[in-house]
This record gives sequence, structure tokens and C-alpha cells, in this order.
Amino acid sequence: MADFRTLLNDIRAAVPEVDAAAAKALQDQGVRFIDVRESTETADGHVPGALLIPRGFLELRIEDQIPNRDEPILIYCAAGTRSLLAARSLRELGYTNVTSLDGGFRAWKNAGLRFDVPRSLSSEQLTRYSRHLLIPEVGEAGQQKLLDAKVLMLGAGGLGSPCAFYLAAAGIGTLGIIDNDVVDRSNLQRQILHTEDSVGTPKVESARQRLLALNPDVNVVAYNERLNKDNVLDIFSGYDVVVDGGDNFPTRYLVNDACVHLGIPNVTGSVFRFEGQVTVIKPKHGPCYRCLYPEPPPAEFAPSCQEAGVLGVLPGTMGLLQATEVIKVILGIGKPLIGRLMLYDALAQKFRELRIQRDPKCKMCGDDATFTGFTEYEQFCRLDP
Repeated sequence: MADFRTLLNDIRAAVPEVDAAAAKALQDQGVRFIDVRESTETADGHVPGALLIPRGFLELRIEDQIPNRDEPILIYCAAGTRSLLAARSLRELGYTNVTSLDGGFRAWKNAGLRFDVPRSLSSEQLTRYSRHLLIPEVGEAGQQKLLDAKVLMLGAGGLGSPCAFYLAAAGIGTLGIIDNDVVDRSNLQRQILHTEDSVGTPKVESARQRLLALNPDVNVVAYNERLNKDNVLDIFSGYDVVVDGGDNFPTRYLVNDACVHLGIPNVTGSVFRFEGQVTVIKPKHGPCYRCLYPEPPPAEFAPSCQEAGVLGVLPGTMGLLQATEVIKVILGIGKPLIGRLMLYDALAQKFRELRIQRDPKCKMCGDDATFTGFTEYEQFCRLDP
């Protein structure tokens, strides 16, 4: 039976090792780095861009993180021993191009190469977001992205209520909410941010109180004003994502045009009776709202919810879809609904997807589009989702 030193020498004969300088050259070529140290070790720093997968979870998570077994991989640990053992395991799983960093992270630091020192979550945050931390696609690095994110909610109504609740629960660091309405008793059938005690209170204040009660870490910024062409750029600037749960068509076009102009992703949704829709507008990555609907419809084709009604639970379904898309956009995971319009029929309990193409002649995102300011349409309708 071979001792550990003999085993290690056998692995070295099969697994190539590189020094820090050669590892840096591989990094510059885009080779994927995997840090197999424990979280207590990576807290002191890690190679920029490295996947942080503790050695004990490597075999469980590697296929999700790197499904292509021929992709070049460099593994490192603290001093170069665990990375050799990890490399052998990956080779046994069929990975064909695995290299180990001789001397590990210590050698990388001693060579004077750049490394990142991650911020650590507090003990309270580790507990609150523990289920996120278990997901490889999120983890501590992803949770930090959520905590750093700034999301602006347009509307604290039916769509904004569930979306804001779940974004606050997920740990979005800053939630801006713009709404100049007050809570009415008729809102309570679907706008779950508000309660009977909130009737007559500005919606943004009611929303702020409920969201802080759920997660006091969230910075809730309230804008108790109506969005218009004069304030839209000042309010939107500095936010990473806008969630459009607006209550009228003119506002949807204003939000679209501002987001395209500023380059901010816009997760837009709407509801009507038993039907809803949601899509993601990411400037320069897909079509905008005007590619789908070049101009607002005439008033007779856009009845308000006061006239047509809306099933109370429907905004919950669509608002949760919006929250999901926001998180995917911030984390850069999955396939956001860019260029896809998701339609939902509550009566049939059925989803349908439509592909949307960018219009090269679109006045906002087309090939020759030039921003000349905002068009303010008359209030065609007041949809109050």
C-alpha cells in the first residue's frame, strides 16, 4: 500500500503543474480558475474571477459550473496539495485539461499578482440568506451582488407589491419606489404591501414601512411624486434595474425611452382581468417596448381596471415573475426574458411565449435612432393593477 507522499508523486506525474507566472498567462487566455479552499481561507483573498468551490463540494458542483469536460481548468488551493488531489478527481470524472497551481494561492500572492479580498457577510446575513448561499449560482459572491444592487420600482401597486416584497427578502441593497398615489380600500384586494391601517397613507410610505419590517437591511428610497419627462432622468440615474409596474401606457413609454437612453435594463409587466405579460428590455441586447408597440393604443382600446376589473391574485403571479427576472439580470444567470414576451392566462393556467425582434427602424433603439427628448402622450387610460 502506497503512502501519501508516493500517492502525491504519482498524481504529479499525471497532472501538469504551473508556477504563478504561467498561471497568470493562462488567466489572460481566459482559462477557468477554481479555488478549492474553504470559505474561511478565501475570506483573505482569491484570484480575480475564480470559481470558489470548497474541495468537499467539488465533485458535487463541477458539472453544473463547467459542463464542458474539455474546457481548460486551473485549480489552486493554499499551497498546491489539495489542488493536485482535486485535479485527479476531475480527471476521473472525465475532465481532460486540468492543471494545478504549484505553490497555490501563496505562490500567487508572493509573485505580486493581483487578488481580490471579498467583503464578508455579517453573522445575521449568513443566517438570513443561508438558502441563497447553498446555491452554486448565487453563493456568497452572488449575495454580495444583490446587496450592492440598486433597483427602482415604478409603482407600489399590484405588480410592485409582490415584486418589492421578494426583492427585499432576497437582499436587494437599495429599493427605490416611485408612486404619488395614496392607499385606497379598493387597492387591498391585490396590493399586498398595504393594510387596512394604511388607507389614506401615501403608498410609498406604506411600502417603506412594510419592507423595512421584513428586512431592515434594505435601503428603501421613497419618491412620492409623479414620473414625468422633467424628473425621469434624475430619478433613474444610478439604478441598476428598473421594474415597470406602471399604471398607464404613457408612463410605460416614458420608462422605456429613459431606460434605453440610460442603458438600464427594464423588467416590465402588466395585467388585465385574467391575463398578464412580462418581458425584459435590455438596451443593446434585444428589442425595446417600442419595437413591440410603436405607439400607445387609442383610449377605447385600453380600458382601465376600474372598468374591466382584474383578478386579485393575478398581479401576484406576474410580480413574482418580474422579481425573478430582476435577480437573474443582477446575478447574470439563466436566460432572462430578453426578446421574449411571456403571456399568462390564469383561467387556462397556461403560459405562452412570443419571440420579439428588434425593429431596425425603431425610433428609440433602431440603427439610426437619435435621442431628441421625451414624448409625453395624453393619459390614454389609468390602469391601476
